[in-house]
Amino acid sequence: MINARAETLAEKPSFKRLLGKRRCLVLADGFYEWRNEGKGKVPMRFKLKSGEPFTFAGLWDSWKQPDGSLLRTYTIVTTEPNDVLRPIHNRMPVMLSNDDAQKWLAVDNEIAHALTLLKPYPPEKMEGYDVSILVNNPRNDSPECVRPINFTYESPA
Repeated sequence: MINARAETLAEKPSFKRLLGKRRCLVLADGFYEWRNEGKGKVPMRFKLKSGEPFTFAGLWDSWKQPDGSLLRTYTIVTTEPNDVLRPIHNRMPVMLSNDDAQKWLAVDNEIAHALTLLKPYPPEKMEGYDVSILVNNPRNDSPECVRPINFTYESPA
């Protein structure tokens, strides 16, 4: 599964056992969501205003495939959107501050404490902007995929 809802991690059998000992961080410098506009969708990139990389809260697992080889997988934890994402999408990935990232990884932390870290990121530290439809195809891997096009969206002050 690509995403896991923070609100149900401790309940879903597929994630409950991972929550105790298989927490991970997923490094990123931005992520995409699509804004509804008319009959189409416009791709947007969201990032920190500082431009610094950040981490998503994640869970990992490994599976033995039918051929006997090991398949390692992970999922990104999502939560309700902050004020930057709310007009665009009903979910956002859990972005962790450096301090919270260390707490998330500390498996000696009780599950209840780890769950308190899964909240929307402060909106005043984020921004979003339109990008090229090139991001709609995973074969496109170029600077054009992150270059701003016109519209910039920040949290309402």
